Amino acid sequence: MKKQSIPAGILLALSLVISIGSQTFLSPCIHDDGAFGPCHWAGRMLLGLGCALGVQAVLALLIRRVRCGAYLSALPLCLLGILTPGTLIDICHMSTMRCRMVMQPAMIILFCAALAVALTGMILNWREQ
Repeated sequence: MKKQSIPAGILLALSLVISIGSQTFLSPCIHDDGAFGPCHWAGRMLLGLGCALGVQAVLALLIRRVRCGAYLSALPLCLLGILTPGTLIDICHMSTMRCRMVMQPAMIILFCAALAVALTGMILNWREQ
């Protein structure tokens, strides 16, 4: 396994944690009456961003010629993921709610890590060429 494919594998693992976590252990709060809060839609957006990030990671892992482009296109996905909970899509305003205490900080950390990995992969790919 070449060192250029290691960031793609890490990015794939992070995208799986984001996608699965946004619907399970890092999911937004569930209201007692079954109604959807604004945080529900932030969780759905994070699921979509995690899946798109996973597609970019698979492309970077499998196709050498598009590796740099896959890393480059992962950067705006990561920035959207960082800005989604609380900035682009509102979440609950109470600081004790699950979306504010668990989902928002965890997703910001995961997408920042994905951003760092994508930048590292892009730098490694440029050095190879």
